Amino acid sequence: MNLDHLFAQFVVSAVMVVVCVVFHGVGLFSLNRAMRTENAVERLKRIDPLSPRGSAFTLFFVISIIALHGIEIWAFAFAYLAVGAVPGFENALYFSTISYSTVGYNDQHIAHDWRLLGAFESILGVILLGWSTAFFFRMLGRIDAH
Repeated sequence: MNLDHLFAQFVVSAVMVVVCVVFHGVGLFSLNRAMRTENAVERLKRIDPLSPRGSAFTLFFVISIIALHGIEIWAFAFAYLAVGAVPGFENALYFSTISYSTVGYNDQHIAHDWRLLGAFESILGVILLGWSTAFFFRMLGRIDAH
């Protein structure tokens, strides 16, 4: 592997990290903002966490967070296709999913010259999954505290 290709991997990886972090931040900020309206704050005070409304609240946040991660996984899959790192969309999506979730069975699914991009996705996945977990518990705390 030459230095130019290594640099290209770092550039593509850095762009993907920035795009996904910004997207994730905007997504979580939007969810947070939706729950901070006067109407929402008053409604949250009256929700029993184990009631159907409390369950619906929790389900809404879980699905929203999974959707954010899903979009980021698909973005990496398209990046793999764009640079020719993984042949075929199904393979790219599979590799992206196992990388993002850090399951990472092996790197046989990705071209040798683009393995660093998969490693960056794994690091990013850990960070964004942790961020989402912290956010989720914060949101649940809003109804649990009442």
